[in-house]
Amino acid sequence: MAEPALAPHGGAAITEDGLLDGRVKLCQPKKGYRVAIDPVFLAAAVPAIAGERVLDVGAGSGAASLCLAWRVPRCRVSGIEAQPDMARLASHNIGLNGFIGRVDVMTGDLTRPPMRLAPGSFDHVMANPPYIEAGRASPSPDRGRAAANVEGAASAVRQDAAPAGGLGDWVRFCLAMVRRKGTLTVIHRADRLDTLLAELHGRAGSIVVYPLWPGYSGKPAKRVLVRAVADAFRPMRLATGMVLHEEDGSFTAQAEAVLRRGEGLEL
Repeated sequence: MAEPALAPHGGAAITEDGLLDGRVKLCQPKKGYRVAIDPVFLAAAVPAIAGERVLDVGAGSGAASLCLAWRVPRCRVSGIEAQPDMARLASHNIGLNGFIGRVDVMTGDLTRPPMRLAPGSFDHVMANPPYIEAGRASPSPDRGRAAANVEGAASAVRQDAAPAGGLGDWVRFCLAMVRRKGTLTVIHRADRLDTLLAELHGRAGSIVVYPLWPGYSGKPAKRVLVRAVADAFRPMRLATGMVLHEEDGSFTAQAEAVLRRGEGLEL
């Protein structure tokens, strides 16, 4: 773990870390919200192919965008991020990985998206929304961690922004951005699956729910990947999902394929 010479995160200390076994370089804040495995699995679940356009909503430091761009070499990825410091950090990471011209990030939130974001112009949209419902927990004093974890906190970062950011706002915005028959892929907490499915009901179909099981010990899934097709209304399918850990705590071979080798997921 090295300290990069450039500190584009408002002067705060950052570290340079690696994703996909070092294939993707990621500068991120030393304190506050730091990337775990969720954005890597999110990027792996997006069914993009070369030539298609993908929007990463709530891009943060760019982890999901970078992993997807590495896996699908000729796709184009755009990110939108409410926190200006994080958007600048994502732009730095894009250059660090040599993805300028293929990946870009813009500052904006669900209430005030950038003007150049045209509705219906993306083949796929992916999102890692805040997991905690507003009012259900005390936000972290670290504004980056609060914005990443608690609904509505991202828009509060900008004093001129109207309050927004509930899960319904995320779903409506994402579906507005994707083309007809395009896909929306979300990673979220398993205990909020009912809310997510309710927001998708009547707006998208052909839904696949893919649980990420923590291990073989019978513990419930904490995370789910959910993919839906805009303007499609075929029945939902519950997939077998993936077991993440062996009994000794190490990642399973299937999880390693995603986390280290950057392989995609067939939901």
